[in-house]
Amino acid sequence: MARISALNNNPKIHGILVQLPLPKQFDSSRVIAAISVEKDADGFHLYNVGALVTGNTVFPPCTPFGVMKMLEKSGIAVEGQHAVVVGRSNIVGKPMALMLLEKGATVTICTSKTRDLAEHTKRADILVVATGRPRMITANMVKAGAVVIDVGINRMPDGKLAGDVDFDTVKEVAGYITPVPGGVGPMTITMLLGNTIAAAERSK
Repeated sequence: MARISALNNNPKIHGILVQLPLPKQFDSSRVIAAISVEKDADGFHLYNVGALVTGNTVFPPCTPFGVMKMLEKSGIAVEGQHAVVVGRSNIVGKPMALMLLEKGATVTICTSKTRDLAEHTKRADILVVATGRPRMITANMVKAGAVVIDVGINRMPDGKLAGDVDFDTVKEVAGYITPVPGGVGPMTITMLLGNTIAAAERSK
């Protein structure tokens, strides 16, 4: 907490992030709340998360922000589309749903516990998956031509990385699909840098 306070008060520092998850002896909510709103590069401060509801957040959470930029730069329309978000975390699922809603999508939020999950995912024009369950989304759960964004990253027993989507089968059905690794991850880092630049510009 003392370190965060020092960074908050240092005019040469424009962006602060806390690498999560923290060890269990730390109160993550208290630590994140201690970061200055003006230096919240990760977009996790309660002010910035709450402001997503009105579409006026200062710094959007980096992963969903990166997904939105990916859609924009790929020329994929969001307005009027049916977007399904599988996952309800504060870091990805909830803010992702709010950002898609802000852009005019019809949004359904599911979790890994949703009954008849495939009935929801098969109706998605845009499917965003962030559950932490490796390869849980299979080809028979995806609408032909859908945009599939895989936010999950899981370390498998053989040491290889896998997403929450079964990439090899779903790629045969989807119109667009992001790989793991190399898809959403680099976008998260890019948005983190973007938020830091924005914070520096606001401080002038």
